[in-house]
Amino acid sequence: MPEETKPSASDAVDRIVEQWKRERPDLDVSAIAIIARISLAERLIDEQMRKTCLEFGLERWGFDVLVALRRSGKPYQLTPTQLYSSLLRTSGAITNRIDRLEEAGFVKRLQDPNDRRGTLVSLTAKGSKTIEAAVDAHIALDESMLASLSSPERKTLASLLKKLLGSLS
Repeated sequence: MPEETKPSASDAVDRIVEQWKRERPDLDVSAIAIIARISLAERLIDEQMRKTCLEFGLERWGFDVLVALRRSGKPYQLTPTQLYSSLLRTSGAITNRIDRLEEAGFVKRLQDPNDRRGTLVSLTAKGSKTIEAAVDAHIALDESMLASLSSPERKTLASLLKKLLGSLS
């Protein structure tokens, strides 16, 4: 068996599954092996991402807002509605986040030239410089977290997670 596809040694999730098999042999607990690992992976990934964001003076939510603005393309502006739609958050949460990022100098609010009552949220020079460096660090972190997976394994995992998420939405 190639190195990258060898099963790993027993872990805490395997022990939990074995305990349930022993205590409740009438139940099929195989789903625990997947759901528990996804949950654990999410916690560990979140912890690493939070640390990386803090290196740039950002909370994870702040990174999410800035990166949404950056990936929108020049001139790196979105309406608050576009931001909350993009980030799957409520308008109140986005307003609070924009306020805090504006206070820190990462974004500024501008009058929307296409809507007198509208506002655009735009990256400042500080926000642009910060998010460029933070994205580089984020991508490097993503790569390091997936280093144990081969390219075909990554494609398979991405496809399976997409299928799972589609069934959950």
